Amino acid sequence: MPRRTGWRVCSTPSCPEFTQAGKCEGCRSEAEQRRGTARQRGYGREHEQRFRPGVLARNPRCVCTEERHRHGSPCGQPSKHADHYPLSRRELTEQGKDPNDPAHGRGLCGPCHSSETARHQPGGWNA
Repeated sequence: MPRRTGWRVCSTPSCPEFTQAGKCEGCRSEAEQRRGTARQRGYGREHEQRFRPGVLARNPRCVCTEERHRHGSPCGQPSKHADHYPLSRRELTEQGKDPNDPAHGRGLCGPCHSSETARHQPGGWNA
C-alpha cells in the first residue's frame, strides 16, 4: 500500500496551495497580521500585572470541570493560563466592565485552555 505524503490543500477556503498541515505560509502570515499583536488585542501591562497574576494566585490548579474534557471534578493540573470566564474579554469590554479584573477569570492548564479556545472560537483566533 502506498504511503501518504502528508501534503494537503490549505485550510483557507479557495486557497489552492499545498501544506503539511492547516494553512499555507502565506495564509498563516496574513491571518497573523489581521490578528494584531497582543497589545493591539488589549493584553497590555495591566493584563500582565493585574489580571493574570490575580487569577493564577486564586486558581493555582486548573479549575476546568467540563464533561467533554473527560473529568467530572476539577482537572487539578497546574494552571498556566488566565482565561476570561464566563464572558470573553471582548464581551466584558462591550458591556463596559473591566476586563482586567481578576474576578472575571479562571486558571486553566494548557490542554483545557486550548480546548476552550477551540470551542468558543471555532473559526480561529479572529472569530
